[in-house]
Amino acid sequence: MNRLKLLFVGEAKAPWAADAARHYIEALSRYVRCEVVCTRDIKDAKDKAQRMRREGQALLGSVTARDRVIGLDEGGRAHGSKGLSAKLSAWLEDPGRAPCFVVGGPFGFSPEVRERFDETMSLGPYTLPHDLARVVLLEQLYRGMTILAKHPYHHD
Repeated sequence: MNRLKLLFVGEAKAPWAADAARHYIEALSRYVRCEVVCTRDIKDAKDKAQRMRREGQALLGSVTARDRVIGLDEGGRAHGSKGLSAKLSAWLEDPGRAPCFVVGGPFGFSPEVRERFDETMSLGPYTLPHDLARVVLLEQLYRGMTILAKHPYHHD
């Protein structure tokens, strides 16, 4: 299945991040069909738990049974660029499921969303702001696709 789904809580807030995200989505789209879904950023919740639950409900409502859900979390497994490229290759060759990368809101994921993850992936040991995590994920997906295409973007 030659499609990537990118699921984010909220739109990129900072103009530089929105511009960078658009740039990498456009570049990534040269290699694979991209579906970008931005759920509502719940700011009117009474507390952190309610916010995570409501954002989680919106995320789960955007996931289908055919999605291979990869949650981005600092506690997940970091693959490195070549490792992610190999994972992308395997995921994209699966005819029954498409990779769906999920970036949560500022407080992370509710337990219900975590239960739906097929895999948890880290962008490194750092805690990244939401906008930056979005851009780093998109750049690494683009890099992974260029590695598969043997494009010289990634230097060994």
